[in-house]
Amino acid sequence: MIIVTGGAGFIGSALIWKLNQSGEDNIIIVDEFGENDKWRNLVSLKFADVFDKEDFGHMLASGFLKNVKVDTVFHLGACSSTTEKNFNYLFKNNFEYSKYLCGQCLENDIRFIYASSAATYGNGENGYEDDEDKLHLLKPLNAYGYSKHLFDIWARKSKVLDRIAGLKYFNVYGPNEYHKDDMRSVVNKCFWQIKETGKARLFKSSNPEFKDGEQSRDFLYVKDAVDMTLFFMKNKIVNGIYNIGTGTANTFNDLIKPVFSSLGLKENIEYFDMPEILKEKYQYYTKADTGKLLSAGYQGKITPIKEAVTDYVSNYLNTDYLYLNNN
Repeated sequence: MIIVTGGAGFIGSALIWKLNQSGEDNIIIVDEFGENDKWRNLVSLKFADVFDKEDFGHMLASGFLKNVKVDTVFHLGACSSTTEKNFNYLFKNNFEYSKYLCGQCLENDIRFIYASSAATYGNGENGYEDDEDKLHLLKPLNAYGYSKHLFDIWARKSKVLDRIAGLKYFNVYGPNEYHKDDMRSVVNKCFWQIKETGKARLFKSSNPEFKDGEQSRDFLYVKDAVDMTLFFMKNKIVNGIYNIGTGTANTFNDLIKPVFSSLGLKENIEYFDMPEILKEKYQYYTKADTGKLLSAGYQGKITPIKEAVTDYVSNYLNTDYLYLNNN
């Protein structure tokens, strides 16, 4: 049995899709369903059961993991909004729930793989190296990043990082993210802008070191993110905190240009002022140091950004399917 929290969400549902492709459907999905349409991500997936997050918490307290043979728990469920201001909600959802689930897995000898975030690195002043001994130096810029950082710090202080795997996802984009509203990737947002207005809108730079649209991130296609994630299920001796990224920084301009070419359109990008609320919390540059992941034995191919964006636009966004399907 495999359990995926956040299983109806973006990376979680893509992970289950990949597990289905390999013939695995003995999967329990845990998620919190609100008024968005992420339930659609479940329609084409194969799984054994699905539970509400709060109900699953009660099940854990009643000894659920002692009575069901579970091999791996992928803890991908979290509030991932970088603009969320209710820290009490983030604290309970991203930190306390994670601590409890981790403890339950360790107590029952179950592989625990959890999602951390590149947001923990803040503005990158201390680099992007996934060195657990340098966790205390990191200064997240937003409450979401700090809630993730708290769990990383707890795991290290509790001396459990030699038995679990924490994955610092960088900027993941691709199918199954349509329900994320403002947290959708720039590719997704710009695709719909281009379809509606003929142009894409990107933030102007408020940093003189970066020209408009030249702000750079480590953009990772969700199919590659899933392959990296499954590496840790297959290699249970690989533990600790790892960056999940491409190891390359691309500009937003480079990310969006393939959207136009995939649609057979001339590039037309409009730059607009960044909202004041974001200016002090904005990451102008991120690039995952993937040396640790590669040294652990990961050999998967990284999809080039132009190829990845083209696949996303041509085979998902510009079709009747916004999500991965098993048909």
